[in-house]
This record gives sequence, C-alpha cells and structure tokens, in this order.
Amino acid sequence: MKKVFATLTVLAMLTFGSAAVMAQDAAAPAEQTALEQVDENAPADAIEAEDEAIDSEVENGTVVNDEDEATGLAAVHKTLKQKFIEGGAGFMALTLVTLILGLAFCIERIIYLSLSKTNTKVLLDKIEAALKTGGIEAALEVCRNTRGPVAAIFYQGLSRYDEGIDVVEKTVSSYGGVQLGLLEKNLSWISLFISIAPSLGFLGTIIGMIQAFDDIAAADDISAKIVAGGIKVALLTTLLGLIIAIVLQLFYNYILSLIEGLVNEMEDSSISLLDLVVEYDAAQKKAKK
Repeated sequence: MKKVFATLTVLAMLTFGSAAVMAQDAAAPAEQTALEQVDENAPADAIEAEDEAIDSEVENGTVVNDEDEATGLAAVHKTLKQKFIEGGAGFMALTLVTLILGLAFCIERIIYLSLSKTNTKVLLDKIEAALKTGGIEAALEVCRNTRGPVAAIFYQGLSRYDEGIDVVEKTVSSYGGVQLGLLEKNLSWISLFISIAPSLGFLGTIIGMIQAFDDIAAADDISAKIVAGGIKVALLTTLLGLIIAIVLQLFYNYILSLIEGLVNEMEDSSISLLDLVVEYDAAQKKAKK
C-alpha cells in the first residue's frame, strides 16, 4: 500500500507541476501583450519626461554602471601590471619583497602591542584589595591571572617583597627595562626594510641609466626613443622603492606611538604599585607592634 500511495503522490506532483508550467506559458503571451498595449498607449509626454530624468541622472553621476566600474578596475590592474613589467619584473619583485616582509613584522608588532595593553587602574584596584584581604600571595595570584608587561613587572616586584622595599623598587625598575626590550623586538628589522626599499629603488635607477647608455652606444645615436626604456626603468624602480619606504615608515611611527603609550603606563603604574607596597608594609609593621 505504501508503494501505491507513493506512486500516486509522485504522479499527482508531476501532473500539478505540468499544469502549472502550462498555465504560466499560457499567461506569458497575455502579459506580454498587455505590456505592449500599455507601452503603446503611454502618453508621449510621460515617455519624454522619463527619458529626460534618466539623462539627468546620468549627467549628474547618480547612475553607476557596474560594467563601467569593472572595466575601470580592470584597466587600473592592467596599467599597474604593465608598469611592473616595464620596471623590470625581477628587480621590481625583489623590491616588493621588502614591502611584504616589512608589513609582516609591522602586523606582528601591532598585534603583540595590542594584546599587551592592560587596564592598569583596574589591576591596581585588584592588587590593593588582594593585599588587604590575602597579603602578598593573593596579590601575586592576581598578577598571574593578568596578561601584559605591567602585570609581569608587578609580579616580579611583589615576589621580592621579603627582601625589602628597596629590592622591590630595583626589581621593578630592572624588569621594566626587560619588558621594554620585548616591546621593541623586531623594530630593527622594520627599520632595515625602510632603508633597503629606497636603496633598491636607487640601485634600479643606476641600472636603468647604465642600460640607457648601453643602448646609446649600441645604436650610435642619442635620440629620445633609444634612452626612453632605460630612463623608464630608473624612474619606476625609484618610485616603487619610495612608496614602500613611506608605507613602512607610517606603520613604524604608529608602532612607536603604541610602545610610548605602554611605557608611560608601565612607569606610572609602577610608582603606584610601590606606594601600595609601602602602605602594606607600614600596616604590617603596625600590626606586629
């Protein structure tokens, strides 16, 4: 019985689908005829007004043609590719490698520094509460559960509390220098690529000029057409090198600003930590008396 019902259901669906398709096919010519009649009966003034509105939108730039936009992007891509080849694909690729490596180091530093940020006010409040309730061990636990260079400095300082306040102050200062070194890691590589990129561009300039003079010597003529190829190589390689240096320099300065902000937080919060430790030590001595 199940097979019979299934067969009947399939046949019904096929029949209904065929009828629906035939109805649509039959209705299509009628709709097309109705549209044509509407278009024929439309007033001429309305048609002219619509055409004028479309022309106005096109002139004002409100209508954007997707095909024209795609064509424009393709033209830009084609131009860049052509200039890249004209500048010497091998040499231009070598210069472009400095941009890729430099950006890799820049992105790594930006991510590291962003993850190193800590809400120092909240951290100091937690440490103060921990010192009042659980002492140094509770404060150390708070530092363990907090990421960032500030918490690491606090942990190193508090771990030396038993050796005296002076030792805590020296430890905080010394470990602050260690954390600063970690923040500035890989900056020398970024500086290197900033210097190498324009240097490679100037090297391409020299190679292009040598090529131009070789063409002059080979042709025994000094016409502009002969030296144009070498001069173009010289200018394109220099242009690429300068653009790369500018881009990397912007990232480099942004990274320096992030480091400067973190260092200021480290110094300010370290002073606040020492004040908390001094207050805690005074309270401990008073309690013993």
